Amino acid sequence: MTELTLIFFTAFLAATLLPFYSEILVVTAFLDKPETWFAIWIVASIGNSLGSAVNWLLGRYLLHYQDRKWFPFKPDQMERAQTWFQKYGVWSLLLAWAPVGGDPLTFIAGTMRVRFWLFFSLTFIGKSARYLFVLYVTKMTMM
Repeated sequence: MTELTLIFFTAFLAATLLPFYSEILVVTAFLDKPETWFAIWIVASIGNSLGSAVNWLLGRYLLHYQDRKWFPFKPDQMERAQTWFQKYGVWSLLLAWAPVGGDPLTFIAGTMRVRFWLFFSLTFIGKSARYLFVLYVTKMTMM
């Protein structure tokens, strides 16, 4: 498995509701081959955004199972999150990169039936900006 493939899948998993982190691998790959920063950035951004799309799909199509014991969120959590999302709107998806609350935010976007391409565009912008920032800070610490 190539390094970029590993970055893609790590970034993908990191965006789902699973507890996974991709920044360490992104930074390690960049430190190993700084000249590949653009490929690392694009692959991580796409993988992470597609992982968020899984959350959106789960929110969109599994909401009718919310009364089941295995459902990942309790009704009061869902209500609070939906109220928050209604208050701040679709632009809050630019914050889907955040380590706390970002992944559930993408799930809530699915439950709120945000149009997929709007969801994906805003999520991609936020997540790609985060990876670009991580790479930039890493480069600056190398100097």
